[in-house]
Amino acid sequence: MDPDYFKSHDMWWGTLGTVRPFSNFNPEQDVMEIQAALEKKDAVTLLSILTNRSNEQRQMITKTFQDFTRRDLAAGLKKALAGDLETLLLDLLTPPLHYEAQRLQQAMVGIGTDEDSLLEILCTRSGKQLKEISAAYQQVYKKDLEKEVKGESSGDFAKLLVALLNKETVPGVVQRDIEFLISSVNGKKADAGPWIEILTSRDSDHLNDVLLGLELATGKMVEQLLEKSFSGDIRLGLTVLVKCIQDPYHYLAQRLTIKKTPIVQGIMVSHSEEDLLCIRAAYLKLTGTSLYTALQNQFKGDHLQALLAICRSED
Repeated sequence: MDPDYFKSHDMWWGTLGTVRPFSNFNPEQDVMEIQAALEKKDAVTLLSILTNRSNEQRQMITKTFQDFTRRDLAAGLKKALAGDLETLLLDLLTPPLHYEAQRLQQAMVGIGTDEDSLLEILCTRSGKQLKEISAAYQQVYKKDLEKEVKGESSGDFAKLLVALLNKETVPGVVQRDIEFLISSVNGKKADAGPWIEILTSRDSDHLNDVLLGLELATGKMVEQLLEKSFSGDIRLGLTVLVKCIQDPYHYLAQRLTIKKTPIVQGIMVSHSEEDLLCIRAAYLKLTGTSLYTALQNQFKGDHLQALLAICRSED
């Protein structure tokens, strides 16, 4: 499957995701089956239902469960399940914006910051989406996301993260942007400022023209320029941002090859109703193996079956 195919052909249900609304949705019936499955600790039934409903339908199931039983569905899952399957099904119950806020919070909580996970979300989401995620973060954690991000970073890297959070498209001239970027790395010390300003304030078509022009003008790949000119977190941040501008699906497929459970689950849940088909296609192109097969080589048991249900099929 070629990602370009999906850009030009909407699937019949109108999404590039793998999870779609269940056509014969009956929340009352689902709740009855879930209630019985919770009592029996029947993981197969629980994952079968929750991986085959859209998030909107899962929210209706959660509310109907509360109305019928006077109990919280998430609490019931925690009691009946354990481990990675419990985490995955709880993730599926979380509204999308709250889930992205949760992933950002998890990247910043505890000792050390998970810069890669922060960058994954901030670089692949639009300015509008990030404003909505920031509002959800405030609602859930009663904290300002921008202040939290500043507190977990410093210097140019902090400036980059804040600029990503506040993305807005501003018109620019391609040649002028190319000249600014070249000038910024030609002095005794490279200046990250123009890179941050330009890469977070132009539309993707403009930026791809800028990056191509930069490579033609310098005779170097952009990643080579960044490697030579910068170091530490700002080099990491700009490199990830460039990858996401050039091909976000390739970048996310690369993330999946790391094969860490939180990364795999995070990407698959976040993109399941949006563009997981494109990520699957990029994964196949990158590795020569389908994501469906790769999951079977890495995971097992009911957790594997839940991930396969989200992935949906072979490529």
